Amino acid sequence: MASLKDMRVRIASTKATQKITKAMQMVAASKLRRAQSAAEAARPYAEKMDAVIASIAGASTGGGGPQLLVGNGKDQTHLLLVCTGERGLSGAFNSSIVRLARERALALLAQGKTVKIFCVGRKGYEQLRRQFDKHIIENIELRSVRQLGFVNAEDIAKKVIARFEAGEFDVCTLFYSRFKSVISQIPTAQQIIPLEVTAPTETKSGPTPVYDYEPAEDEILSGLLPRNLAVQIFRALLENNASFYGAQMSAMDNATRNAGDMIRKQTLVYNRTRQAQITKELIEIISGAEAV
Repeated sequence: MASLKDMRVRIASTKATQKITKAMQMVAASKLRRAQSAAEAARPYAEKMDAVIASIAGASTGGGGPQLLVGNGKDQTHLLLVCTGERGLSGAFNSSIVRLARERALALLAQGKTVKIFCVGRKGYEQLRRQFDKHIIENIELRSVRQLGFVNAEDIAKKVIARFEAGEFDVCTLFYSRFKSVISQIPTAQQIIPLEVTAPTETKSGPTPVYDYEPAEDEILSGLLPRNLAVQIFRALLENNASFYGAQMSAMDNATRNAGDMIRKQTLVYNRTRQAQITKELIEIISGAEAV
C-alpha cells in the first residue's frame, strides 16, 4: 500500500491536471464560437458554388467538359486528401477521420486500385504512416498558421490540381469532419475530382429558365472549377477547425469531471489510511501503558 506521502503527492498531481484540463476547456470554448461562425458562414457559399457549377454543366451541349468535372476516363489511381488537426487532446476527432480514410484505402486496395494519400494536419500523418507510409506522397502542416485563410486552401488546391494534370491520380476524395454540435462531429468523405454534380431541383412555380452564357460553358467551367476545388477544401478546413474545438471542449470537460472523481476517491482512501494509522498508534500507546 502506498504511503501517506505518496497519496498526498498523487492527489496534488491530480488537482494540477484538473486545473490544466479546466483551462483547456475554457480556451476551447472561447475559440469555438468564432470557429463555428466561420464554418457556418462558409456553407452557403460552397453550396451555391456547387449549384452554379451544376447549372452550367447541365446547360453544356458539348457532351464533355473540363477534366476536373468529367475526369480523365480512368478509375485506377485514387488520391485521398485527409484533413485532420494539428493537435490532440480532442477525443476521437482525429481518429474518426483517419478511420474513415483507412477503411476507404483498404477497400480500394482490395479492389486492386492504387492508393495515394495527401495528408493535411500532423495528427493524420502520424496515424496513417504506421500502416500506409509508402502510400503517403505529401504532408502539409498548418501549425504555424495563426488563422486559417482562403490562401491556405488555395495552396493545397494548386498542389492537388498540379498532380492531377501530371497524371498522378484519377480520382480525389476529400476527408474531413463536418461540425454538427459540440458533442457531434460527422466524419465525411467527399469526391472532389471528378466533381460529383447534383442535378438542380426543379421548382413547382414554373418551367426552368434557360440561360445563354458568354463566354461558352466549358470556358466558364475551366476558370470556375479550380476555384471551387479551393472553396471545398477551405470549407473542409473550417469545418475541421470548429469540430476540433468542439471535440476538445467536450473531451476536456469529461477529463475535468473524471479528475474530480479521482480526487474524491483518492482523498477518501487517504483519510481512511490516515485514520487507520492513527488508530494503530493509539492502540500501541495504550497497550504499552498497560504493560508498564
